Amino acid sequence: MSPQEDLSALQSRARDFRKTILKIITRAGSGHPGGSLSVIDLLTALYFDKLRHNPKDPEWPDRDRVVLSKGHACPAWYVVLAECGYFDPGHLWTMRQMGSILQGHPDMIRTPGVDMSTGSLGMGFSAAIGMALASKQDARPYRVYAVLGDGECQEGSVWEGAMFAAHYGLDNLVAIVDRNGVQQTGRTEERIRLDPLADKWRAFNWDVAEIDGHDMGAIVSALDRAAAASGRPHAIIARTVKGKGVSFAEGASGYHGKALTEDELVRALAELDGETRG
Repeated sequence: MSPQEDLSALQSRARDFRKTILKIITRAGSGHPGGSLSVIDLLTALYFDKLRHNPKDPEWPDRDRVVLSKGHACPAWYVVLAECGYFDPGHLWTMRQMGSILQGHPDMIRTPGVDMSTGSLGMGFSAAIGMALASKQDARPYRVYAVLGDGECQEGSVWEGAMFAAHYGLDNLVAIVDRNGVQQTGRTEERIRLDPLADKWRAFNWDVAEIDGHDMGAIVSALDRAAAASGRPHAIIARTVKGKGVSFAEGASGYHGKALTEDELVRALAELDGETRG
């Protein structure tokens, strides 16, 4: 079972995770830093405060499931899984190498702790819905958390899934939307407008919370609310910043899928170290 941590400990973990994320992506020479930095606070709170899981028994039948539907942000997931003990942290430095257990998108065959291979946007959410339905039909106690990108919510499969989940009363399902406002080709609202995003989820009969996705207290409270509510699936719209913590990458679509250079990494780590001392 995951230990409960206070907010300051969760915030400290997330800062350290940001540094490791940038290091392993730069080491690999490719990856997705922007969305990894925007989602890391959410994953940190989920794994170290809320999730029922056992890294020593990754196949525990009653474990809560996590599906990273925005699979390109897997560097953030990998550092969290390594810290939890699902695999030796040394594997982080092999990310995206041939034969590594850590590929550029999540692989449920290779990577302990990964319940669904993702990458084709929208498909991970559909799989999470299937898991939640199976939990109900099998009378299992586990919950399912699907982490989506906001650009991913432009996919029609997301809204078909949202309609299905509400129809079947999947109140054991939580969709966490990383609402950083930026996708690979620019701002989401300039590509296909999403706002009012929360109202769209409500219209599909979901229970909805809107939060600051970098406020650890707000994240924990929203997860608590989702676990306590009943009758409807739950959506957490987390307002985040693409590239959070690195000034030159914040809100920049250019760092969606581009590794930092060695010089940029030095600058970024200095900023994050300064934040830690502050």
